[in-house]
Amino acid sequence: MWKEPRIPRASRLRQRKFEILQHLPRLANQLPGTLTQSYTRCGKTSCRCAHGKGHSAWSLTYMIDGERHVERIPSQWAEEVQRRVEAGREFQDAIREVLAANAQLLVLARQQEKKLKKKKNR
Repeated sequence: MWKEPRIPRASRLRQRKFEILQHLPRLANQLPGTLTQSYTRCGKTSCRCAHGKGHSAWSLTYMIDGERHVERIPSQWAEEVQRRVEAGREFQDAIREVLAANAQLLVLARQQEKKLKKKKNR
């Protein structure tokens, strides 16, 4: 394997990575996807929705194995589901940042290795 790069930038990346990992919430109740509110009309001419916005409906849309899923959400659950979706998004963003730091550390390690080989060959 490669040696960890020993430059200030690599040190900052490692510090940031471990800071994120240390504060990463336990993966338990987070949800993937997007919660949306839409309005539909029921079709009854005597209903209030015939002349207004329509009936409110909440949906959670998410992907599993490349397949899109849509689940209706009861309106009384919407606030809690939204909180969990936001927590899931924050978790995913944190993981992406850690993975990006790992990739940058790999690049720095490779650059360090090339410099050492050049010095060695002189």
